[in-house]
Amino acid sequence: MARERQRDRDRDREDRDSGFVDKLVHINRVAKVVKGGRRFGFAALVVVGDQKGRVGFGHGKAREVPEAIRKATESAKRAMIRVPLREGRTLHHDIAGHHGAGRVFLRAAPAGTGIIAGGPMRAVFETLGMADVVAKSMGSSNPYNMVRATFDALKRQDNPRSVAARRGLKVSALQSRRRDVDAEATD
Repeated sequence: MARERQRDRDRDREDRDSGFVDKLVHINRVAKVVKGGRRFGFAALVVVGDQKGRVGFGHGKAREVPEAIRKATESAKRAMIRVPLREGRTLHHDIAGHHGAGRVFLRAAPAGTGIIAGGPMRAVFETLGMADVVAKSMGSSNPYNMVRATFDALKRQDNPRSVAARRGLKVSALQSRRRDVDAEATD
């Protein structure tokens, strides 16, 4: 019975009207001891994305699980970020991120690799629409820290257009340098 509830919580729910996909990453139950017994409260961590490069996470607390999930989903939709993706499937470059004791390392991957990442990070990548990535979590395994560290890394992701503009180069010059480096790596 508990396994079924866990499966129901982990299942994606899609908003028909907005096109966003949300994933429940973690639910925390807390108890407050009062005169008549215990009062339970729930905290939910939800990741929301459009599977086209936009993603956000939110945290909601309430006395009941569905209300906590609803609050977290609304919070996630308000705090969405856009992440530049190479070929719409992977990262442009390797990047590290951290939050508190949680550290993550994200690597771009060739086509067909899939998402190689732990639970909370996998939820972020799936809702983001990323198809190929290799990720490693070091330090804290707390889902809140892992999600925040992943977002820290994704916020620092640059696309070639912005790098070329910053350096005063053309995008084609950067791309040719990347091909030269990739060719040396395979030799």
